[in-house]
Amino acid sequence: MNRLDPEGAIAEAAEAYSNWGRWGADDRIGTLNFLDGGKRREGAALVRRGTAFSLSQAFDMNGPQKGWRRRTNPVHTMLDTGSDAALGVQGFPHGLGGADDVIAMPLQCSTQWDGLGHIFDHGRAWNGRAAERVVTADGDLVTGIEHMAPHVAGRAVLLDVGRVIGVDGELPDGFAITEEHLTATAEAHGVAVGRGDLVLVRTGQLARARREGWGDYAGGPAPGLSFTTAGWLHRTEVAAIATDTWGFEVRPNEFEHAFQPLHQVAIPHIGLLIGEMWDLEALAEDCAADGVHDVWLTAAPLPITGAVGSPVSPVAVK
Repeated sequence: MNRLDPEGAIAEAAEAYSNWGRWGADDRIGTLNFLDGGKRREGAALVRRGTAFSLSQAFDMNGPQKGWRRRTNPVHTMLDTGSDAALGVQGFPHGLGGADDVIAMPLQCSTQWDGLGHIFDHGRAWNGRAAERVVTADGDLVTGIEHMAPHVAGRAVLLDVGRVIGVDGELPDGFAITEEHLTATAEAHGVAVGRGDLVLVRTGQLARARREGWGDYAGGPAPGLSFTTAGWLHRTEVAAIATDTWGFEVRPNEFEHAFQPLHQVAIPHIGLLIGEMWDLEALAEDCAADGVHDVWLTAAPLPITGAVGSPVSPVAVK
């Protein structure tokens, strides 16, 4: 990998790991095609204790966003309150009162999925389509996140790289997670990763941010997947992958003058569903305690028509 030539490395990986045409010219869900009924039955069979874990961060004004690319933290506004009810100004009969609220937020401001219309490579979207014909001012007309909503439920594997490879359960910012790190972590956990799995990669950065403050969590230096894992992501045929970091891949990126090069291969070429800012802490503590690192996971995006990303409230069950 020539660190001075991101253009060449991206082009080489895109050609080597492309899934264009694999599921037909009209495909809208990419690697979620790997997650079939058999894989869901396998995931459901993992439920033994019935213990559930939320893998979502909070959606509130105390989040990590700082306004870059107009990404802000959620703004929650009450439309009706208990005070309105007590004052009798709501106009309901027989003493009925109620509360209503509204939220305004970028769809990728907290725990979220990147849809297939989120990233392009030289004007090409997933499956080789022209980007300008896929995502317009009306939204993603072809691969809107709503098409993925029925599919994201199955066997998930937690790879706690922070605990296995890191120090005190955490990887330092700028640490590039390689295929070797992922393989070693899976072996340490006694799990296999393969076709149709939903992979959760814990780096420990979120735990550090909560302890020390958000700092540059949103867009700054971070541990994450190395660009060189593109081959692993393609070869293992995983259905989706999510991390506890803002941007999934290592930051600073491994090339000079580059921005999220692994995204540029994984989304438009591999067709991979990527999750970011997931809270894996409680699940990781439990997995470390009982040694079981594969779970049932349901993590449907909101079926927002034409969206290129979505908030998600994932729930893992053991």
